Amino acid sequence: MYNRTKATSVEEYIESASAPQKTRIQIIRDLVRDSATDIEEKISYDMPAFIYKGKILLYVAIQSKHIGLYALPETNIEFAEELTAFKTGKGSIQLPNNKDLPIDLIRRIIEFRMRKIDKLS
Repeated sequence: MYNRTKATSVEEYIESASAPQKTRIQIIRDLVRDSATDIEEKISYDMPAFIYKGKILLYVAIQSKHIGLYALPETNIEFAEELTAFKTGKGSIQLPNNKDLPIDLIRRIIEFRMRKIDKLS
């Protein structure tokens, strides 16, 4: 289910989340922010967007039963084997609230997206 937000910043978006989801989305945010010093954040399409070198690195969204990670279709193709444990769509990955976050996989997805953007720059 799509959740609309009135948040005008990523900080507001995270603060509006329930405690468990707040922790989970903050972990993802920290992984992104730790990956490069020049990451920008904004709310776009009612969810946090992380921008690297002027390009969308990825989006994240809090849903009732999962956190959605939106990192473009090419990411799902690149990590297809590892994503079989998750529900996916065209460029989206559902990270269920009742399972541990796949920290290493998320980190590698971030690195993959950064490499793709670096090639465009």
